[in-house]
Amino acid sequence: MGSDETKSTLDTEKSTVPGCGTTTKSCWMTQVLLRIVLFAATLTSIVVMVTSKQTTNILIPGTLKRIPTAKFTNSPALIYFVVALSVACVYSILSTLATVSAFKKPSSCSAILLLNLAIMDAVMVGIVASATGAGGGVAYLGLKGNKQVRWVKICHAYDKFCRHVAGALGVSLVASILLLLLSIISVISLYKRIR
Repeated sequence: MGSDETKSTLDTEKSTVPGCGTTTKSCWMTQVLLRIVLFAATLTSIVVMVTSKQTTNILIPGTLKRIPTAKFTNSPALIYFVVALSVACVYSILSTLATVSAFKKPSSCSAILLLNLAIMDAVMVGIVASATGAGGGVAYLGLKGNKQVRWVKICHAYDKFCRHVAGALGVSLVASILLLLLSIISVISLYKRIR
């Protein structure tokens, strides 16, 4: 194998990343696009959860009783959900900026940037997935209750609140999947870069 063939093979290996298209630029562009969608998903989920508030009246024979307002701050799990998705939202902005700078100057992109993105993407998957699970557990209790410990279901009385929570959880599940895809792409890019 001549030196020209070796150089051509090395250039081809550096420029292709499976699952990201045929060039490094298309891989960076894919990451930028996914990170922008991640920002939109996390921001939407935060806004929907924060605006979930409902006060309802219950008719007890002879009286009309006002029940306390249902809002996300009533549950520590839903507060954790909002905080965790806020962290992921800020991370998506910062990582999008880093990815855009790497896209504009791919020759200056170091393996350290790819390593940091891979590690932080994996951390964010864990944070967003755990927040989605915690919020999902509270939402399930609100929907079904728990007869063994006499926790009553509340979604029949707070239907609007429960719909908001369900919507926020659904969008955060999409954000978890996007973060998982970004983590895989970052690891593949890092592997191709150091190989």
